[in-house]
Amino acid sequence: MKRFFTLLFSFMLASAASAAVEPQDTTRHIVVDDVNVIAAAPKQHFGLSKEPISSSVANLSLLEREGISSVKQLSAMMPNFYQPDYGSRMTSSIYVRGFGARIDQPVIGMTVDGVPYLNKNNYDFDMADVARVELLRGPQSTLYGRNTMGGQMNIYTLSPLLYQGLRGELEYGTGNSVRAKLNFYDRAGEKFAYSVGGYYNRTDGYFDNAFDGSNIDWGESSGGRLRTIWQMGSGWSLDNVASFGYSYEGGYAYAPYNMETEQVGEINYNSPSRYMRYNFSDGLVFSHTGEKYKFTATTSYQFMHDRMRMDNDLTPASIFTLMQEQKEHAVTEDVVLRTNDSSRRWQWITGAYGFYKSIDMGAPVNLLQDGMKSLILGNMPASMQALLTFDRDILTVDSNFKLPTYGVALYHESSLRAGERWRFTAGLRLDYEASKMKYDNLSEIGYKMGAMRPGMPEMIPNFRTVSVPFKGEEKLDYLELLPKFAVNFTTGAGDLYATVTRGYKAGGFNTQIFSDILQNKLKTALMADAMGAMGRPSTPAEPSPYDEASVTTYDPEYSWNYEVGGHLRFAEGRLGVDFAAFWIECKDQQLTVFPDGSATGRMMSNAGASRSQGAELSVAWTPNDKFMLSANYGYTHAKFEDCKDFVKNDAGERVEVDYAGNYLPYAPQHTASLMASYRIPVNCAVLDDITLNASYQGAGKIYWNEANTLEQNFYSLLNASVELRKGDYKLSLWGRNITDTDYYTFYFMSMGNSFMSQGKPCRWGATFSFAL
Repeated sequence: MKRFFTLLFSFMLASAASAAVEPQDTTRHIVVDDVNVIAAAPKQHFGLSKEPISSSVANLSLLEREGISSVKQLSAMMPNFYQPDYGSRMTSSIYVRGFGARIDQPVIGMTVDGVPYLNKNNYDFDMADVARVELLRGPQSTLYGRNTMGGQMNIYTLSPLLYQGLRGELEYGTGNSVRAKLNFYDRAGEKFAYSVGGYYNRTDGYFDNAFDGSNIDWGESSGGRLRTIWQMGSGWSLDNVASFGYSYEGGYAYAPYNMETEQVGEINYNSPSRYMRYNFSDGLVFSHTGEKYKFTATTSYQFMHDRMRMDNDLTPASIFTLMQEQKEHAVTEDVVLRTNDSSRRWQWITGAYGFYKSIDMGAPVNLLQDGMKSLILGNMPASMQALLTFDRDILTVDSNFKLPTYGVALYHESSLRAGERWRFTAGLRLDYEASKMKYDNLSEIGYKMGAMRPGMPEMIPNFRTVSVPFKGEEKLDYLELLPKFAVNFTTGAGDLYATVTRGYKAGGFNTQIFSDILQNKLKTALMADAMGAMGRPSTPAEPSPYDEASVTTYDPEYSWNYEVGGHLRFAEGRLGVDFAAFWIECKDQQLTVFPDGSATGRMMSNAGASRSQGAELSVAWTPNDKFMLSANYGYTHAKFEDCKDFVKNDAGERVEVDYAGNYLPYAPQHTASLMASYRIPVNCAVLDDITLNASYQGAGKIYWNEANTLEQNFYSLLNASVELRKGDYKLSLWGRNITDTDYYTFYFMSMGNSFMSQGKPCRWGATFSFAL
């Protein structure tokens, strides 16, 4: 089977010399193009092919052909876009042009049908009825605001105004994986349209836990969406989209990595690990489209409840676990007024935006038997370790947080056409954001001390309780000006452009380092109490950089992006070429740091400065209705300009290291993809046509740390499918990573140990779908 798909891929590439395009479904072909999007999107005047933005679009045909069910499957298909597949849906780490983050603030913003997703924990969702995905690369802060320093992703579900009927899909694949979805779209007269649908997915996963032989990355998810559109007349309309989702999955497929032998071991840990998420979103778009102006008001409410339980030491030992649970409520309002007359020389967009979100989080860390010995007893003087007895087997470091955040913004963008070829654009956003962290943490333990020698009295015969409360409040606020400047030049083949934009990513709080703060305070208090009870002077504890709340905040990240590019079309639009070159200067870059030694948490820290340079190229050739060929390539050269840190040397001393000149970690230097599709008309009683599809994705090199001592070389994934169609029914037989490439998607350290996450192996499956 693997050999068959490899030969099939080779045949299709050879066929590119003779024919090529997006295969046309001759029965129910659905087009969600720039015209449809401009009508729905309040912040686009001209369509992406004429905007001064480096952009990529995945339309409905591509999403179905490649079996795309989540954003992370678009990695490398869109130049310089990379979302590694590891951990749980909570992870959702995204990297664009060298920049990204594993925790907290995302590098790109995301909207679904105009509703902004404020928490990146919701970015990884099931795309059950998505018709179009747009990625706008480079800072989009002027129009979209916070956390769009790397770009903006706009996702559109299929509108019942564009399609009426029943669409369904049933899929089975490797790992006992099942996917099912059913969506119904209809119009009730000229003014009312609606759609309703649901989905269910499950898998046994692809990796096992050597500790007990159980599946590691199993999971299931389900959800639904209800959309209603009321065209009230005179240009007024109401569009409401309500969606809910549920996800429950195992994890995490992290295997130990031996840095000396450079070997990855077996996944082997003893405490069950899970991730659960409920989320609900409702977005109401109230709009008026007139001859000269378009008004849009988008109001949304979002709720998310998730819970993560994780064996944080990821070993067979019982050291410590984390249980993090959070509930988030969020509301947003975005009011936009723009011109709607393409004949005007002056086009403009003006808007006001506001949001409020509140997170209640509990994140207790439980130190188990082995953890009590290594992390508490192990840090006591050797003379005390054998004498101490604790009153419990599990020490809970209890952490509770309330995290309210709100923001308001005013923005404007104007475009002025000068003559027939030139267009000049300038924009400015005034953005204010304030956030607060209230923390209420507690750790306590009872202890006693035995006799120094047999026959002597116990030094502390009765249990004494040491309690360490840690309460307080931290506040942050920012006032930002976010400008944009651009110029377009129209040629006979399309538009060339140059832009200068400022990017901004909000600061925040390091909730995940509080367990280390509490542990350090408890060890100090325990030592002082014991020495005082024995009437002895207390020895000052070794100072730790993770003792106070001062380490729990981090600053915003800023960038200036300089870019030139173009959107060109040749051969009557059958050949498209999109390209861009960029230069980014970033300061206060946010980096995820795993503290050295036996620390159990992680935190966000700001580097001094970094620089990223690179380019993007996309080519699509569609000469007829039987064949399509597209290629995408992204190059990023991103390095630290100023980045210093403190690490422990072999002697255990903290020394300063300078990472200037090193590559930024976790982001690939190259992304590449190649997609081809060839439709063969059959037109017999049982079959209308056969479509052969093949795609290639590649990414790398990826450095795993700031020191650039660990890396993932460039790796390649090959996918292919055979699609059989009769009327409104299709059967697709597919394979993904059919060469079974061995690669890794994540590296991290915990308690001084290194771990890797392996990419998914070869998978096979079949998908049956229909559109009635």
